[in-house]
Amino acid sequence: MTQVQIEPAAAADLPRLVRLEIEAGQLFHTVGLHEVAEHDATVEELQEPLAQQRVWLVRRDGDVAGYVVAEVLDGNAHVAQVSVAPRHGRQGIGRALVRHVEAWGQAAGRPATTLTTFRDVPWNGPYYAGLGYRELPAAAIGPELAATMAHEASMPGIDAEGRCAMVKPNTRHAADGPPAGERPAGS
Repeated sequence: MTQVQIEPAAAADLPRLVRLEIEAGQLFHTVGLHEVAEHDATVEELQEPLAQQRVWLVRRDGDVAGYVVAEVLDGNAHVAQVSVAPRHGRQGIGRALVRHVEAWGQAAGRPATTLTTFRDVPWNGPYYAGLGYRELPAAAIGPELAATMAHEASMPGIDAEGRCAMVKPNTRHAADGPPAGERPAGS
């Protein structure tokens, strides 16, 4: 597996990130989530996280191969969006991007990293479980994460019963540097 270099996104990257999210979303057709696959991402959705320096990407062969958006919910780092171009799948890019958000949260002293996902879609819930995430019981979901889940459940094609919140406690210290095989942004 080649090394994954992660860099901050720039405003000029936003149209490509939107196209990549739409392209990656087409995989949901394969599991019958057609309305999810047809979700139209927009540049506007990415402008605020970009301004707050919470969007990172990976380039391969001069093009964006994947990207991630982070935020803070209930005091935890949160993976708001991660997308990898299908032609670059299974190369460790998604894993590196998720770990980047974990390291970002750890550097800020966040106790955990959370995400929301489809419980049973193979490249969602089972994939994140393989990265060390566990499903949060409803009673442990904080108000900001609950609001995010409620918003997602209001979107076309999303059945709240098929969704879950997952968490991974931050066990590494910020002084340890980025996870193995990754280079911090700007290096």
